[in-house]
Amino acid sequence: MDLFQQVSLSEQGTPTFSDSAPLAVRMRPRSIDEVVGQSHLLKPGSPLRRLLEPQGSAGAVNSIIFWGPPGTGKTTLAYLVATTSRRNFIEVSAVSAGVKEVRAVIKSAREELRTTGKQTVLFVDEVHRFSKSQQDALLPAVENSWVILVAATTENPSFSIVSPLLSRSLLLTLNPLNSKDVKQLLRRALSDERGLKDKVTVDEEVLTHLADLAGADARKALTLLEAASEGVLSAGRSALTTEDIARAADTAVVKYDRDDHYDVISAFIKSMRGSDVDATLHYLARMIEGGEDPRFIARRIMICASEDVGMADPAALQMAVSAAQAVQMVGMPEGRIILAQAAVAVAIAPKSNASYLGIEAAIKDVRAGKSDAVPASLRDSHYSGAEKMGVSGYKYAHDYPHHIVKQTYLPASLAGVHYYHPTDNGYEQLVSKRLRTIRAILSDSKGNQK
Repeated sequence: MDLFQQVSLSEQGTPTFSDSAPLAVRMRPRSIDEVVGQSHLLKPGSPLRRLLEPQGSAGAVNSIIFWGPPGTGKTTLAYLVATTSRRNFIEVSAVSAGVKEVRAVIKSAREELRTTGKQTVLFVDEVHRFSKSQQDALLPAVENSWVILVAATTENPSFSIVSPLLSRSLLLTLNPLNSKDVKQLLRRALSDERGLKDKVTVDEEVLTHLADLAGADARKALTLLEAASEGVLSAGRSALTTEDIARAADTAVVKYDRDDHYDVISAFIKSMRGSDVDATLHYLARMIEGGEDPRFIARRIMICASEDVGMADPAALQMAVSAAQAVQMVGMPEGRIILAQAAVAVAIAPKSNASYLGIEAAIKDVRAGKSDAVPASLRDSHYSGAEKMGVSGYKYAHDYPHHIVKQTYLPASLAGVHYYHPTDNGYEQLVSKRLRTIRAILSDSKGNQK
């Protein structure tokens, strides 16, 4: 069937690929020792480690779900589950397979188990693309141990996988690879017999550019290395340059090192604060293309929405928080759209830093020792004897007109102090008008203010 493939194994139990296979396929780790970046899943005694050991068993684990970004090793680990323990391996396309095809694969695996006693690893890549009925079709095979199901997804399993299958599975989260991990894989590909066999040389600076351009995606890094190397070798050269990588990627290599990280994020924040939406999008694009962590970008948008927009447009913070959550759920590259929407909203919003200045002023007074006793009427009175100790006199605001009542709220040494000074921008113009009314009710007289 063209909807799934069965991988052939060498006598040593490792998968065999032709020399014409893509570099990323040829360089798939052949053993646990070649896996990088996922040490938290491969600790001695862990369920995955036991399953990966020759003739290993994960006990009651009949289904594993790998969740992680692209190029972090989900497919590699699935291959290793099969190859290191000499199980059969069948890969199903979640994009094109239907319930009929899934059941046919399970039937074949069940027959193999009955006649030879050999178990099959059924690998379903992008399992989130399966419909509910397709995922339900996997349940009997999992429950009866007809196959070991290994599924991979880049989307949050809580939202993309049906509860019965999720509850029967061991969920393993793969971490994004860092630059060191990616460079280790690239060096191996440059020298290994399965790879480029030292036909191409790359200095450390170019290798770092290549790793940064690929981000946390090992497959992308190896694919880019292969394309750039083919161009170099066809030109009769062996040394790979940054320009070769850029041509292979059909894009400019974005310079984005440690110094750029601080400079660009600073420019991004100041552009949002300054309401220059075009500059905001420019610096956002530089961070995205430079491989900046989208969670970091989202955090800075949230801070700006509160510090620089504040009550001038309270909805800006809500949008920024929603964007941060959405980026977590959706991931990249689509997350760039969500980040752009939130950044644009903050940039074009009316601005006020009154809340920020207010808390800074209040903290300054507290640090200066202006922390007198809480007024007696505001203290906790939910205990016997509170009234005898002078804890009384609190006026319940909702019992008075406008739900506001004149009484002492600040400590005595701070009576009449105003920390919050709203602007006339956006919604804060209405806040300013209401606050004048509130303070007039709370103060003894119009002049009793500091």
